[in-house]
Amino acid sequence: MTFSKNALKLTGGLLGVTAVVAGAVVFAAAPGKSGAGQKGPFYGRYFAHRGLHTADGTAPENSLTAFRMAANVGYGVELDVHLTRDGKVAVFHDHDLERMTGAQGKIEDWAYEDLAQLRLAGSGEKIPLLSEVLEAIGGVGPIILEIKPGPRWKELCAEVVEQLSDYPGDVCVECFDPRILRWFKKNAPGYLRGQLAMPMGHYERDIPRPVAFLASRGLLNFLGRPQFIAYELGPKPLTIRLAEKLGAMRVCWTSRSLHDKKDNEAVIFEHYRPELYL
Repeated sequence: MTFSKNALKLTGGLLGVTAVVAGAVVFAAAPGKSGAGQKGPFYGRYFAHRGLHTADGTAPENSLTAFRMAANVGYGVELDVHLTRDGKVAVFHDHDLERMTGAQGKIEDWAYEDLAQLRLAGSGEKIPLLSEVLEAIGGVGPIILEIKPGPRWKELCAEVVEQLSDYPGDVCVECFDPRILRWFKKNAPGYLRGQLAMPMGHYERDIPRPVAFLASRGLLNFLGRPQFIAYELGPKPLTIRLAEKLGAMRVCWTSRSLHDKKDNEAVIFEHYRPELYL
C-alpha cells in the first residue's frame, strides 16, 4: 500500500512538472493574433527576394531596377533596411559593404552621401534609400520589410514607421531580433510582424549559443508575438510547428523551386518566375 501511494505521488509530481513545462513552451512559442485584414495582403503570395534580381548581376539585389522589375510583374517584394551614420534608411542586405560594393566597413558607419557613390556588384546601380524604393514600387504588390538590427535599431524602427505613414501599399515587418518585433508590437501594432528563424547552426557566431537555440525554435516569440514565422527552407523544429498550429502564418525563404510552395502560405523566392499567387 505504501509503495502504491508513493508511486501515485511520484506519478502525480511528474505529470505536474510535465504540465508546467508544456505550458511554458506554449507560452514562449505562441504567436500573436491577427485578423484576416492584416494577413490578407500577404497570404498566398510570392515575394521577390531583394527584388527581382538576376543571377548574372545585371539587376543586382536590393537595387531600384530589381524592385521596378518586380513591381512591373506584380510580385510582392522582400527587402532589407539599415540606418546610416547620418540617420538615412538605406536598402541593403549585409552589414558589411564588401560583398556587394567592394568597399570596406559597415554600412551603419557610412554617411549616405558617401554610400551613394558606391555601385552594386559592378553595375551602374547605387544603394537606394527606402523612400526611393517605395516610390519605385508605388504600392504595386505587398512588401516584406526586414529590419536589420544595429546599435541604433530603435531609431531605425521609428524612421521606418515615419516613412511608411503615407505609403499607399501594404507592408509588413520581419526581423531575426525579437526585441524589434516587441518594439513594433508596442509602438506600431498595425503592421503584421514576422519572426525570421533558421536552424541553430546557421546563426552568426557572435550570437550567444543559448540565444541561437531559443531563437531557432521560436521560444522567444513571447517577446514580440510574431504573427508569421519566416523559416529557412528545410525541416522545422516541433516548437516552430507548434507556433504554426497556433495560428502563425507559414512563410519560407529562400525558394528556388516551385515545389517550395507546399505547406507554405507565402514564399520568398529568387531566380525563377512563379505565378503571382501560390
